[in-house]
Amino acid sequence: MRANVSEYDLIAPATLDAALAALSDGRYTPIAGGTELMVALAAGRLPHKPLLSINHLKELRFLDITSDSITIGSGTTFTDLRRNSVIASDFTLLSQAASWTGSIANQNRGTLGGNVINASPAADSLPALLVYDAVLTLISASGTRTIPYRDFHLGYKKTAIRPDELLHSITMRRDFSGYVPYSRKVGTRNAQAISKVAIAALSRVSNGLIEDIRIGAASMRDAPIRLTATEAALRGKSISDSTIAEARAALLSETRPIDDIRSTGKYRSAVAANLLEEFLRLL
Repeated sequence: MRANVSEYDLIAPATLDAALAALSDGRYTPIAGGTELMVALAAGRLPHKPLLSINHLKELRFLDITSDSITIGSGTTFTDLRRNSVIASDFTLLSQAASWTGSIANQNRGTLGGNVINASPAADSLPALLVYDAVLTLISASGTRTIPYRDFHLGYKKTAIRPDELLHSITMRRDFSGYVPYSRKVGTRNAQAISKVAIAALSRVSNGLIEDIRIGAASMRDAPIRLTATEAALRGKSISDSTIAEARAALLSETRPIDDIRSTGKYRSAVAANLLEEFLRLL
């Protein structure tokens, strides 16, 4: 049943400090681009809490680039990500994911921080953040804290953020030159489709052996997942049929895809294993 917009109150504090002060009592739901919250509103699934708009806050929309890292403000849009040359060259998995996220209108409006906080298991950008070992900065009226992104998801749509906090920024090291990148999204259509399966991966090979490998996946568990068991099955080994078979088995053992309206768990498992093999045969 469609919700009644008039039943929701909304405030738009002029500054970040004012927004944090308003959030301090835990009553408000922050809204940035609104591309997910408005869907929930239209479907009658948005909890009846007052909304706090942060979309206009310039303090949250920025890209801070140094010689060894990049910090992305949570209010940075997917269009901002797509157009940034450093992200295109140093974080190709994130650049690719930004181009997959909805329509151009969605990319103009939707934010990376919103994607993180919404915590959909099928989100396009989140496997890339896992692969790049992103670190989140969370802020509140009482202070600032950082948390590795790999520790942020606690279950389906459950995260480590407190009701009085905002996601301020996402930081990644520029440490991935010499890595082979791989990203694939499988959906019903080539564009504007929620992923049935998505894989983001990086690997560095030396003297025929996999020195390092990082694999993130969407739609394979109740939250975006870093496939650490699969990585362990590959690290230090050469690419061979037997190694690939071990890696496929490891992937199947550490994932738990579900049946839903977009696909079946069995299909997701088969496709994810095939994508992993495709990546490995490129190395």
